[in-house]
Amino acid sequence: MEIKIIEFNKKHAQNFYDLNIEWLKTHFYVETIDEVVLSHPEEYIIDKGGSIFFAIKEDKVVGTVALMPTKTSGILELTKMAVLPEERGQHIGQQLLQHCIDFSRAKKLKGLLLYSNTKLENAIYLYRKYGFLELELEKDNPYERADIKMLLNF
Repeated sequence: MEIKIIEFNKKHAQNFYDLNIEWLKTHFYVETIDEVVLSHPEEYIIDKGGSIFFAIKEDKVVGTVALMPTKTSGILELTKMAVLPEERGQHIGQQLLQHCIDFSRAKKLKGLLLYSNTKLENAIYLYRKYGFLELELEKDNPYERADIKMLLNF
């Protein structure tokens, strides 16, 4: 089954919220910053120069990811990537990641930054496979659950 990746549309804002809340509750917990950003994606991501993408399969949203502006010019944060539980294991996350890389390169960005947790071994493996390198994690990083920071330079 073919996966189509589309840009943000208001009609999918609830999918963005639901997919991420499910993922966070399954693996961690919902932090205050998560609730704020997920409840207002246009205000906190789109209007600030970021992007949100959706993976569509048979006219159904099966995954999502966001690219959020950072304090460093030319670097976006890869964040809020989630796939429906029943669709996991079908490389949808990889397709979303590759789309973000291609999108960022086309925009002539300097790189993609991400925060994650080493308990997510498959995700960390995937990031390394795509060329992300580990950076020192600052003490005041935006996420309580983050224990790893990675960067993909272009």
